[in-house]
Amino acid sequence: MAENTNTQHADHGAAGTAEQGQVLLLVATRKGAWLYHGDAARENWRVDGPHFLGHIISHLVLDPRDGQTLLAAAKTGHLGPTIFRSTDLGRSWSEAKRPPAFAARSEGATAGSALPGRTVDHTFWLTPGNARQPDVWYAGTSPQGLFRSDDGGVSWAPFSCINDDPHYRQWMGSVQDGTPDGPKLHSIIVDPRNADHLYLAMSGGGVHESSDGGESFKPLLDQLDVVGGFDRADPTFHDPHCVRLCPSNPDRLYQQNHCGIYRLDRPSEQWLNIGKSLPAEVGDVGFPLVLHPRDAETAWVFPMDGTSVWPRTSPDGKPAVYATGDGGQSWQRRDAGLPTSQAWWTVKRQAMSADPLQPVGLYFGTTSGELWMSRDEGLHWQCIARHLPEIYAVEAALLA
Repeated sequence: MAENTNTQHADHGAAGTAEQGQVLLLVATRKGAWLYHGDAARENWRVDGPHFLGHIISHLVLDPRDGQTLLAAAKTGHLGPTIFRSTDLGRSWSEAKRPPAFAARSEGATAGSALPGRTVDHTFWLTPGNARQPDVWYAGTSPQGLFRSDDGGVSWAPFSCINDDPHYRQWMGSVQDGTPDGPKLHSIIVDPRNADHLYLAMSGGGVHESSDGGESFKPLLDQLDVVGGFDRADPTFHDPHCVRLCPSNPDRLYQQNHCGIYRLDRPSEQWLNIGKSLPAEVGDVGFPLVLHPRDAETAWVFPMDGTSVWPRTSPDGKPAVYATGDGGQSWQRRDAGLPTSQAWWTVKRQAMSADPLQPVGLYFGTTSGELWMSRDEGLHWQCIARHLPEIYAVEAALLA
C-alpha cells in the first residue's frame, strides 16, 4: 500500500459500479487538509494536498447541494480562527469576510448585567443547511457557540438565543470544562423535511432540539446516564460525543455518549440505551458514530478504552469497529485487516464516515495519522494512507 499516490488494493468484496460516481474523502488534520479522490470501485485513490499545511483544520465539508463548494474550519497562527471557502473543489480558496465571532456582550443587557464576553478559540463543526436553503450553513465553536451563514459561508453571525442565554451559558461551562481542548458545540443537525427543526449537542451541556428555527431550544435528556453522583436532570453534567440523524428515517437518532450508546425514536423523548450489549471488556464508550444511508437499523461505532483513567485508546491495543444491524440489540466485531495488537489509536468524533454506495464504504482516520477504509461495510479493512498528521475529521462524499 502506498501513501499519497495512486493506490491499487486487492478486492475483498463487491465494489461499487461506475455509474455510482466517485468517492471524495475530506481529511482534516492537526496540520492541514487532504482530499482523496477514489474511483467508482474504490480501488484507486488520487491524493490532492496538502491544503493549508501547518494550519489546524477541525472540519472540512463538501456542500451536497451543489457538489462543488467546500468549507474548512481552520485555526492559523497569524489569522487565528477562521473559515476558508472553495467553490471549485479545492482548486482555489478564499477566507470568510466575517468568520464566527461572539458579540461583545449579551444583546439587550445593561452594562451591569451583561454576561462575560467570550472569544472564539476555533470553529469545530460545520453543517450545510436544508436543501431548500442553498446558501445557509451552521457552525459550532469552542467555547460553545452557534453561528449561521446566509451567504454560503462568506459571512457569519451569532445564531439563536443560546450563545447569550444565562441557562445555556451555565450548562456550557467554562473553558476548563468539557473536552480536554475546550468545550465543543457539535452535531448540528437540520431535519431534511423541515428547515426549522434543528438539533445540536454540547460537550458538556447535553442534546437540544428546536422546532421553531432556532428561536428556542429545549433539552433532550430523558433516560440518559451521567457520571455517578451528579444530577441527571441538569444538562451541565451530560456529555454527548456524537449525535446522528438516520438518513433513511429522520425520526430516529443515535447518540454516542460519555456514558454509553443510545437511540431515540420520535416522537418519544426517551433515549434507549443500546450499548450494554457490547462486550464488557470492550465497553460502550467512544467518539464516532456512523449510520447506514438506507437502513435505519444499521450503525457502526469505534469503541475506546473507558476505564477509570480514560486513556481514550483502542481497548487492549486491539482496534475494531462494532456494527449493529438490529437497531442496537446486538453488536458484531469487525476487525479483519486491522492490527491485532499494539495499536493504541484514538478515533475522534468526526473522524469516521460512510459513503452511500452499495455496499456501503466505511472510512476512519486515527490520531497516529492513518486513513483506513472498508468497501464491504466493515467486514474487511485496508489502510490507504499513513504518516499524515493527527486526523481530526473524515467526511465521505459522492461526486457526480
